[in-house]
Amino acid sequence: MLPLSPHEIKKLLKKYGIDVEEIKGVEKVEIHLADKVIVVSSPQVLAFKTAKQTVFQVLGEEVREERRSEAPRVERAVEEVKVSEDDVRFVAEYTGVSLEKAREALVKTRGDIAKAIMILTSGESR
Repeated sequence: MLPLSPHEIKKLLKKYGIDVEEIKGVEKVEIHLADKVIVVSSPQVLAFKTAKQTVFQVLGEEVREERRSEAPRVERAVEEVKVSEDDVRFVAEYTGVSLEKAREALVKTRGDIAKAIMILTSGESR
C-alpha cells in the first residue's frame, strides 16, 4: 500500500462522508474510570464527524494515570424545602398515609400540596 499524505487521507474520508477536524487549543483530556483517571496533557485531538455521530481521537505523549481515592466530587446546590406541619397533617389525613410519607411527598414536590396528593393517591410513592 502506498503511503498517503494527511491531505489525501482527509480527501478519502470526505468521499465516504467523514469530515476530519483538528480541535485546536486543547490543554488537557481526562478520562474518568471507576478506580482511576487517565490524564493526557497537551494532546492533539481530532474529531471524525459523520451524519450520526462524532468520534474523537486523542493523541498525546504526556499520559499519566491517577488513582481515585474517593468518589467523584459532584457539587450540587442543596435546596432545603420547608414544609409546614399543617400541610403535612392535611395531606396525611386526605390521603390516609402516615405523616412521614406525607412529608416525603411534600418535600419531593417542593411543598406543592396538590402534586403531593396526586403522587400519594397514584401510588408513585410506594
